[in-house]
Amino acid sequence: MSGVDACEEEARKKAIFNSMAPRRQKHILKKGYDKWNPFEEPKDPIDIRKDKSNRTSQMLVREFLQSITSEKYSNAYGRGVLDMCIGIINDDERYIGMFEFANWYRELLKREGF
Repeated sequence: MSGVDACEEEARKKAIFNSMAPRRQKHILKKGYDKWNPFEEPKDPIDIRKDKSNRTSQMLVREFLQSITSEKYSNAYGRGVLDMCIGIINDDERYIGMFEFANWYRELLKREGF
């Protein structure tokens, strides 16, 4: 980026900041004006994010629920499936840990004949 482009971008940033409500300006100043980037690309919505197999969370949940043998499951069960799915797609360590524990526990029960 050339010096002129950087100056133009800084001028645009300042113009955006100056056009904001004082309350919003205060919020930005609290976090740090230098860290604030009004030109940052928005993150993908959850519905568009895809896993390694190129499936959305909605596709994965639907495919899983269709694959289970029980035709009846509770809302809590469905919410758990969705939470786990989104957590894994987002690579959230909490959900990765739960997933790995569940796999380990299943193998433990198999080894012990349950």
